[in-house]
Amino acid sequence: MKILVAHNAYHYRGGEDTLVDAELTMLAGQGHQVYLYRRDNAELAHIHPARAAIDTIWSLRTVDELRTVARRFMPDIIHAHNTFPLISPSLYGIARSLHIPVVQTLHNFRLLCPQAMLVRDGQVCTDCVGRGPWRAVLHRCYRGSFAQTAVTATMLALHRIRGSWNHDVSRYIVLNRTCRDLFVAGGLPPRKLCIKPNFVESSGTPQWVCRAGGVFIGRLSHEKGLAVLARALHSLPGKTIDVYGTGPLQSLVERSPGLRYCGFLASTALRQRMQQASYLVMPSTGMESFGLAAIEAFACGVPVIASQQGGLGELVTHKKNGLLVTPGDPTALARAIAYADAHPHEMRRMGIDAYQTWLAHYTPERNYELLMHIYDEALSTLPSTTSA
Repeated sequence: MKILVAHNAYHYRGGEDTLVDAELTMLAGQGHQVYLYRRDNAELAHIHPARAAIDTIWSLRTVDELRTVARRFMPDIIHAHNTFPLISPSLYGIARSLHIPVVQTLHNFRLLCPQAMLVRDGQVCTDCVGRGPWRAVLHRCYRGSFAQTAVTATMLALHRIRGSWNHDVSRYIVLNRTCRDLFVAGGLPPRKLCIKPNFVESSGTPQWVCRAGGVFIGRLSHEKGLAVLARALHSLPGKTIDVYGTGPLQSLVERSPGLRYCGFLASTALRQRMQQASYLVMPSTGMESFGLAAIEAFACGVPVIASQQGGLGELVTHKKNGLLVTPGDPTALARAIAYADAHPHEMRRMGIDAYQTWLAHYTPERNYELLMHIYDEALSTLPSTTSA
């Protein structure tokens, strides 16, 4: 099979970028011919804001480049990941005109929420789900900017009217039941929504000796709950969590006594560090669509202390492969961290269960089977003949 993968990389590398790279490697390893059409948000520094706004709604560059690539590469299918803002939904239009089915992975909630994370003022917000996105404009939800939120909301509204979401995409990949329910409530056709979780490669059989302490791994941004973690550690004098990643809250991490900023590590080094930890902390205040770091921890035999909502609430089973806490509650998080440090044998047992969870659900082999089934469904119904 020839697969054209489209992805708009983020300014700060996160789990979605990592997953795209892993999926490309997996597909190529299975013998498929894969072509990556990639744009990068770093380009925005060299694009006039007015041009960027127009391209967010409909990118003529995407139309020209994809038409050229498609005629040369002749893909059987296009698999889109992030298209915002530089690729734009024009990808779907050109694919339909060329009779190439599109599979779109919904890594976040952009189709429901201009800000993409269903968060406002540090709390989960679903005001725009199933409605017009204009409430987000009033609240300046995207980057605190009226103009940028308005552009994003306009893109969502116009393509909803045009039928891009319902007619031009053959199948959507959602990461769990929570996501599926939200996108159905938001108006996507239920029959086009296929559940396929993320996956990670094996790190070898874990060893459960010489492990100590906790780590945080991820993008250093507000919705990841770093401020909550800092407050939780304030009530645990002498306790320190190592933090790995990059993002706008790096300065908060560096000045918080209970957090030790360790910078960015490449995947291999990060896995080695993970294998030395007793637990991973994921105190997200946002509605995580999945939580790739959680299954990376599972593959290393590491239990996860996570917020009990969204994708994390489905990944982690309390006191089986980790601990669940109330989102945004530093007291509950402090209690969970204190419990983990005081019960190393229980955490080891949870780590063994975490590894079994990965083996059962999140290996590349299992994921490849699911992905091929979704591709087959998409190939059986071209975008030009689909109905909402």
